[in-house]
Amino acid sequence: RWDEFNLKAHIWTVPAQREVVKGVKFSERGAKMKDEHLVPLSVQAVALLEQIKEITGESVFVFAGAHSMNKPMSENTINKALRVIGYDTKTEVCGHGFRTMACSALNESGLWSKDAIERQMSHKERNGVRAAYVHKAEHLEARMEMM
Repeated sequence: RWDEFNLKAHIWTVPAQREVVKGVKFSERGAKMKDEHLVPLSVQAVALLEQIKEITGESVFVFAGAHSMNKPMSENTINKALRVIGYDTKTEVCGHGFRTMACSALNESGLWSKDAIERQMSHKERNGVRAAYVHKAEHLEARMEMM
């Protein structure tokens, strides 16, 4: 949703919960871990979003549905696009699989701390004691470089 983006600051703020869109399943879902999540945006991402804004015009949604600008694009659209270009979304790759690939590639690169990568993926620290000390760290500068 466009109101989640501050393109001047290069930040996407994913809310803990979103306003329900009537007739859209799971539209209230927000950030993965139910806490607001900051996503730093690269210069390239901001440029793409500005181009998309010109296309979507007055829609509330960054990716509006094909049949209605008042509804978001279906979560199945990415998998359909992958199938159209020849991928089997059951055995080769699916939309959600890109998160897994990104996480693996970032870890294997050795360029960023595990904490920064975990924040980028919106994962929470599972060790309760450690979580008390690292839960506020955003690692925004490192995460901007990742993007």
